[in-house]
Amino acid sequence: MGANAKGMLAGIGFVAAMLTAPSALAQPAAMVSAERPNFVLVLVDDAAYMDFGIYGGEARTPVIDRLARRGMMFSNYRSSPLCAPSRAMLLTGLDNHRTGLATIPEVLPPEHRGQPGYGMSLEPGVVTVADRLQAAGYRTYMTGKWHLGHDEGALPDAHGFDRSFVLDASGADNWDETPYMPYYRTADWFEDGQRTHLPDEFYSSQFLVDRMIDYIDTGAGSDDPFFAYLAFQAIHIPVQAPREFTDHYADTYSEGWESLRQARTRRAIALGLVPETTEAMPLPEPMRAWTDLSEADRALYARSMAVNAGMLEAMDHHLGRLVEHLEATGQFDNTIFIITSDNGPEPSNPVAEPGFTTWMSLHGYSRELENLGERGSYAFIGPEWAMAAAAPFNLFKFYVSEGGLRVPFVIAGPGIEAGGSSAAAGFVTDVTPTILDLAGLSDDTQALTGRSLRQVISGESPTAYQPHEAIGFEVSGNSALFRGDYKLVRNMPPWGDGGWQLFDLSLDPGETRDLAGDRPDVLASMLADYNIYAATNGVLELPDNYDIHNQITINALKRQLEFYGWQLALVLVFGLGAIAAGIRWWFSRRRQ
Repeated sequence: MGANAKGMLAGIGFVAAMLTAPSALAQPAAMVSAERPNFVLVLVDDAAYMDFGIYGGEARTPVIDRLARRGMMFSNYRSSPLCAPSRAMLLTGLDNHRTGLATIPEVLPPEHRGQPGYGMSLEPGVVTVADRLQAAGYRTYMTGKWHLGHDEGALPDAHGFDRSFVLDASGADNWDETPYMPYYRTADWFEDGQRTHLPDEFYSSQFLVDRMIDYIDTGAGSDDPFFAYLAFQAIHIPVQAPREFTDHYADTYSEGWESLRQARTRRAIALGLVPETTEAMPLPEPMRAWTDLSEADRALYARSMAVNAGMLEAMDHHLGRLVEHLEATGQFDNTIFIITSDNGPEPSNPVAEPGFTTWMSLHGYSRELENLGERGSYAFIGPEWAMAAAAPFNLFKFYVSEGGLRVPFVIAGPGIEAGGSSAAAGFVTDVTPTILDLAGLSDDTQALTGRSLRQVISGESPTAYQPHEAIGFEVSGNSALFRGDYKLVRNMPPWGDGGWQLFDLSLDPGETRDLAGDRPDVLASMLADYNIYAATNGVLELPDNYDIHNQITINALKRQLEFYGWQLALVLVFGLGAIAAGIRWWFSRRRQ
């Protein structure tokens, strides 16, 4: 099939998919039970599968662990590999290409700009879980990272949230109103759709919980239940946390990333999260061996991972204040908590990018051991620690190997048996239909990509998906398809080679044994299913020679020119004038 025919098929499939989107919101609260539960949806940013204590992580997360023991934890749940697509899927129950967030604007190639599914904000007609719950009589609140558009009509107030205090960018500083990368000129926060500013005393996890408590309290005394979406900045770059949360991890990571990867793999097997046949891929080239680092670099990287754990603990601590508030106000017993991550751990090493250290200095950042994680510091974990944190899986955020997709998922509350665990497959698109089903709005889920997990969490069924059903993912060329125990995978450079691989996850969740050559029949069948998925959802092929890291750099430079173009033009004019004056002076001297 030619490229034009493929594009036409994709377009037709996309339009057909959009036409199946629901045309009307759920109506009337009177149609649902008077005992409708509240919902607290907690999204952690860039948390690895094993980062929570209950999943075998090193960080102290007693609040999340307690909620997990009160309800059910999933060992086979997957999100998308990148933040904005995951958030769009989480809040709509639709595939990311059907929402308008096929990828993130920071990596968008110019050829895709403005195409259906690639508008970089929720498209007209896309309905969120907040829209649906609001129409059914719920109070709806959000605090934290939005990243689903920032133009007029693109913020939470236009998508079903009664109250919201949000960051529209992919990230920002956790101590003040400062951007975290050159793609952004400022860190823009909005309350109820209007540009606002942060208080002088600010730490992201604390503030987001404070504001959420304020919003919930505005409805005190109301008979209407609430939906609270709490999208933490933790543990996104820059990794930052108060020293009281980081100091007790001072020695936790001193043995290095290879040691952590091995230890987490052993713990995952011991906890029953993965089968005993699981093996973990070794760190790929050009990742560095821990022993090859200088003593100073080992200290800096160990401290960076300590700050990462401390940031997660700080987030858990402040989540605990919300839990305590709901207990004190009699709302806890009727509240369902859902806690998960948007994707796997962040591998970026920003200081390796040309000019980044200069940009850091201009924005008041330093990367020094003495104050790492505190105000004015800039910490990150980098690819080696990200690979270790993703254990026992392969790769990390951006990629569709299990390290990028498989994340923790905890659900607890009324009607969910305490101490439960499930190995049933679950996906980020299942969260919205599950919430709607638990709210008594199951008739409102039929046109969604995902499906309700209610029967799994109630014990009525061991699974929500049948072995023959195919579930696809694609973000910026990184593509995966799940069908029963098999997984089809394509990871793009630099950490992949762009070729298709096939794995049996029931035996090899570490994706160490490619079966593509041994099972050509399964490979061909799953490739056919993937092509159907791509055509149905409007997936666009990447331009030739696309490189995600190069595209980030190009897009950031373009943004810098937009921000500072006139200043650069003045510098250029004055510089050329100075050169011309110098040349005239030189010639005048020669004539003399």
